[in-house]
Amino acid sequence: MIKVDRRLGKNFDWLTFALIVSLALIGIMTIYSATRPPLGVGEHSDFYMRQVLWLLISVAALFTIVFFDYKWLSRVAYPLYAIGLLLLVAVLVAGRSSLGAQRWLSLGFFSFQPSEFFRMIFIAAFSAYLTGSGDQLQRKLSAKSIIIFAILPLALLIKQPDLGTAILLSSIFVALSLAKGISRKIITIVLVIGIISIPFLGHIFWEGLKDYQKNRIIAFMDPEVDPAGIGYHINQSKISIGSGGFTGKGYMQGTQGPLRFLPEKHTDFIFAVFAEEWGFVGSLLLLCIYFALFLRGLDTAYKAKDEFGKLMAIGITAMFFVYFSVNIGMTMGMAPVVGVPLPFVSYGGTALLSNFIAAGVLINIRTRRFELFYP
Repeated sequence: MIKVDRRLGKNFDWLTFALIVSLALIGIMTIYSATRPPLGVGEHSDFYMRQVLWLLISVAALFTIVFFDYKWLSRVAYPLYAIGLLLLVAVLVAGRSSLGAQRWLSLGFFSFQPSEFFRMIFIAAFSAYLTGSGDQLQRKLSAKSIIIFAILPLALLIKQPDLGTAILLSSIFVALSLAKGISRKIITIVLVIGIISIPFLGHIFWEGLKDYQKNRIIAFMDPEVDPAGIGYHINQSKISIGSGGFTGKGYMQGTQGPLRFLPEKHTDFIFAVFAEEWGFVGSLLLLCIYFALFLRGLDTAYKAKDEFGKLMAIGITAMFFVYFSVNIGMTMGMAPVVGVPLPFVSYGGTALLSNFIAAGVLINIRTRRFELFYP
């Protein structure tokens, strides 16, 4: 039920809203620069205009989310989770393939990536499950949760393959389990089984990868093994970041992106374009905005008035942090390239909308942290 209350406006978390809108605007500026025609000749790509449209849609979605009491999510989380799993299955059966992956569903006039929205559904469903599982996870409950909330979705995502989202869900699963308070006995059992299984699982994992995924890992381990081939992405990204120096070349003065030396310049490697133009100082400012967002998310979890809100806030903050860490790591050659966008900054309508919806839930939890909102 929608509650139109002036206290919602008074307690609205404008800081979180300002942080994510700032990141989105930085993203649009960088997309505009990265996709401008080489040497100023030719038409400018309309990627930035599409991102502006998606930002307007995303802001509208965020304010809509804030009007709903977030506790409503706990009542619909399981049906949404079942629908989300069915959509992941539908991707494998009738999904559209691109760049070696089958991740998109097409409705004719509109294509979307179900895994982008499944992240938030996963956080809501697992938070609802943990909230109703007592003070501490027991062995039986943990085994059940591992099968339903870890093995099943991960198997569907790896099959696409979407290793970035699979890594993200694994990290959120661990973060929420630790936040709930898993027993030392279960942690010990999982660690022992994991260590013993590494040789076997590593072999199965490696054999299950496609050739381009194996090349990405080889390039990460040794970027110089084939600098013009499998190591090209990482090497060009590091060249872009390094050429920015301390203060950068200046906005619209970067060359690696517009001259097409850097692949995926407006999506997964947009940070390299930003670093080339704004240098160390600008990159440090961008990182400060992200860390302010993470700290705000943790503070929201600390101040949440119920366990479901606390776990949701932790899960959403962990999602933003993992995507940020993996993306920055792969652009600097510190992590394998797994196709993870920089939250709120990289080009992509589905990703921007799903991130704003997640931020809307985070703002919702903080806005309703006072007891006066509860009957």
